[in-house]
Formats: sequence, structure tokens, C-alpha cells
Amino acid sequence: MDADRQRVGLRTIGRRLGRRRSAPDREPEPEFEWFDGPPALDGGTPSSESAAAGEPPAPTSEPIEVLAPGPEPVEPAFALTGQDLVRRYGEGDAAVEALRGVSVSFDANSFTAIMGPSGSGKSTLMHILAGLDRPTSGEVHIGGQSLADLDDRHLTLLRRRSVGFVFQAFHLLPALSVEENVVLPLTIAAERPEPDWVDTLLDTVGLADRRSHRPAQLSGGQRQRVALARALVTRPAIVFADEPTGNLDSTASEEVLDLMRRAVDHLHQTVVLVTHDAAAAARADRVLFLADGHLVRDSERLGIDAILDVLKET
Repeated sequence: MDADRQRVGLRTIGRRLGRRRSAPDREPEPEFEWFDGPPALDGGTPSSESAAAGEPPAPTSEPIEVLAPGPEPVEPAFALTGQDLVRRYGEGDAAVEALRGVSVSFDANSFTAIMGPSGSGKSTLMHILAGLDRPTSGEVHIGGQSLADLDDRHLTLLRRRSVGFVFQAFHLLPALSVEENVVLPLTIAAERPEPDWVDTLLDTVGLADRRSHRPAQLSGGQRQRVALARALVTRPAIVFADEPTGNLDSTASEEVLDLMRRAVDHLHQTVVLVTHDAAAAARADRVLFLADGHLVRDSERLGIDAILDVLKET
């Protein structure tokens, strides 16, 4: 049986070859030309003597144009900017404006607190600046990238890479260890953690000796420190902290605020803190005050008493 298949196969190949050879409209095979080497710079060909001797062709008298290098890339002036931000909920007579034309920018390696009474728009501002919500009008740029130019998928990728979050609730996964919770953003992004950087973060938040513990084995302050290390693990352009001390006692609050200050001063991060706590805001380099959707005051370092006086006025 195998021999018969081979004879049939050979006859089939022979018939195909015969048809190819006898096809009247088949184009002739191209003739090949030998390549004697590259042309000389003057447009001619190198002489056989110079080619045989391995000498380079004689230079021409015409100068060769050299292109000037392009401009150096420009670093963005701010880590984050929001321009003329408006956020409107509802339509018509039932419409509510949570933000009314707020413009603000944040320098890199800075610590800014956002304050205001309930309903002032501070949480809405944070959500829009962080790319968690889109403004009704206005623009947001993170590291020079306009968020308006990104679809939902690319906006998610930018948040994963460039934005860190610390919330009032810790949002730790109970089945993971401290170290696994810290590197979780990198795990989700299928990126390999840098062991030295992870060690630095765990040392900074004072949990190097508890890296294998589960969240249930930690105090509230320690859990928030894990959340802060997790926010910093991707080396984000900016970290947003939304009432991070709201569920902590005074001692744990002081520890978390100290760590946020160290993240700015020693790890060169940019932190934006939304808080009701005047003592927390007093740790910042700058305090923004919102009222009724407007930015009503932008102040450099303020003490607790000065912050309380401004809040009374707003």
C-alpha cells in the first residue's frame, strides 16, 4: 500500500512539473547581476585596484550634511494639574454642581492637603484629579498626560502606573501577607517587584519584621501603613490619601502622617491629602480650602490654629 501511494505521489509531482515547464505564458527566470561592492561617494564605482587592496574610496569634495540633534524632551512643569474643572450631577433644575471652575496644580515632591466642610467638593475634586471620575468640563493632566485623551482602558493603565491610593478603609486582602499586599499592584500588572525597593518600603513603614504576617495579625495603624507602602510600590507620579487617619486613634494617626511626610521628604513622592483633621493638614506644605465647589483659599504651611480659623470663615 505504501509503495502504491509513493508511485501515485511521484506521478502527481511529475505532471505538475510538466505543466509548469510547458506553460506558454510563464515568465522567464530573471538573470542575476553580480554585485561588485558599494558605489563610491562621488557616484562612480570603486576601482578594482582600491577594492583589491582593501582601501576606502577617495573622499569627495562635497561636504556631507549632518543633521542637528532634535530638541531634548521637556519635563512637565507640574506632577498634576486641573484646569477649570466643573462637575455637574443631574440636569435642568435638579442639577447640582459639586465643582465650579476649580483650577489647581501640584508640584512634584510636595505635600498638599485639601480641606473644606462636608459638601464642599473636596472628595469630588480628588476623584477627578485621580482619574476615578471625569469632569463635566475642564482638563486634568498627570505627568503631562491629558486624561481626556484616554479611553477607559488606557485610563486604568495610567492609574495603575502613575497614581497611588490610600483610603480610610485599608482594602487589604486578608489571605495575603503584608509583603504580598504591598506588591499587589505589580502582581496585577504582571510586573516583577524590585526586592530592594520593597525592602526600603517595608523598612520605611516599620513592618520589615512583619512581612509574612496576615492583616488580621496587625493593628489598625499597621494596616494603614501597609496600605501606604502599597500605594508607593509602583513609584507613582502622585499619591492620593482620602481621610487616611479617619479610623485610627491619635497615636496611629501620628505614625501614618509621619510616614506620609517621610514619603515626600525622603522618597521624593507627591502626596495629596483630603482630610477634615486640622492636625493632619498642618503636616502639609500647602493647604487648599474649598467651599460650595469653589477654591476659596490656597495657603502655604499653616498651623493648626490658623487652619481652624480659615475653616470657620468658610
